[in-house]
Amino acid sequence: MTWFKIDGLRDAHHALVAAEAGAAFLGFVFVHGVRRQLTEQDAREIIDDYRKQHGAGGPKLLGLFANQPIEEVNRIVKTCGLGYVQLCGDEPPEYWKQVVVPVIKQIKVDTRRPEDEAVGDALRRVEEVLAAGHKALLDSYEPGHLGGTGRTFDWAVARRIAEGHEVILAGGLTPENVAEAIATVRPWGVDVSSGVEADGVKDDAKIRAFAKAVLAKS
Repeated sequence: MTWFKIDGLRDAHHALVAAEAGAAFLGFVFVHGVRRQLTEQDAREIIDDYRKQHGAGGPKLLGLFANQPIEEVNRIVKTCGLGYVQLCGDEPPEYWKQVVVPVIKQIKVDTRRPEDEAVGDALRRVEEVLAAGHKALLDSYEPGHLGGTGRTFDWAVARRIAEGHEVILAGGLTPENVAEAIATVRPWGVDVSSGVEADGVKDDAKIRAFAKAVLAKS
């Protein structure tokens, strides 16, 4: 069964919509300087509101970070009661070990390179992440960008990386293309943010349509 994660949530309403649609993870962005960044205080208020309305159980709550001091990451985890951290920067294995909750490590696949090189490099990094007991997320590479790019990359490349490895697929997924992505790559999970937005804001109908498409393939 393929599960899905909704990232870039900025209010309790859309967190509830995603939870009710069947999301396994709800992602809140703490990466400095990006459009969907939440302050620690705002995130705590949103999450508290979500929990009051949703109750116990449901999706895991996750914070996205990139190249931030470990003290900051662990403080926000505790303040907001997060269950997972996604690392979107250049954090080394020594850093992963210091995070106080389980880690999802983003791995950017550079398909500008020859395919065998791109696959080999990504596989090496995926295996390093999995061997350390963490989860690996494949995303498209774009120079100068931290976090997701909102762009797809060659799913044939992703399929080669995913063979025999539990990976999460991200990068330009939408309600319209996620079924094809799952059929092609057969990932463990899929991740979406901009693909369920309208004019830069999360959209109820798109969240539900994405969930329906994923669950239909599971």
